[in-house]
Amino acid sequence: MTRRKGPGFALDRTVTHRLHTLNKLTDQATQLAYTEATGLPLSDARCLGAIGAFAPLSVNELARRSNLDKGQASRAAQSLVDQGLVRKEPSPDDARSVVLSLTREGGKVWQRVMDVIARRNEQITACLDDAERAALTDLLDKLLAHAHVLAASGGGEED
Repeated sequence: MTRRKGPGFALDRTVTHRLHTLNKLTDQATQLAYTEATGLPLSDARCLGAIGAFAPLSVNELARRSNLDKGQASRAAQSLVDQGLVRKEPSPDDARSVVLSLTREGGKVWQRVMDVIARRNEQITACLDDAERAALTDLLDKLLAHAHVLAASGGGEED
């Protein structure tokens, strides 16, 4: 199969394409790990992780923290409420809004989610030495900060 090149580069060598590929590959394995450890689908586990780490959260904050759109975050939050893992209470700042926090049972499941995250992080970076891990962390911090600036200025186009 012949690969066509764009204007001076190959698509599969671009940073955005490679990050997206890495994300998809890790999501597939992480989904299985979350299901085995918690019985939760990926979006629910991500939301539970974010709620446990940053509670109390509004649904909008949850969407941002879990990298989901608001609809996905809302559905996941409701699923977690229905399972008794998350409590939903009126926001003290806005009567039209709610805040989410973990229940006691949610805290137990959250710990299993965090164990999966730690294990998957270790597995995906196992091929790197300490210096490479530190460099990767610094580079990702720099890219994320720049991407936030681009998104805020309306220049955050996606693949």
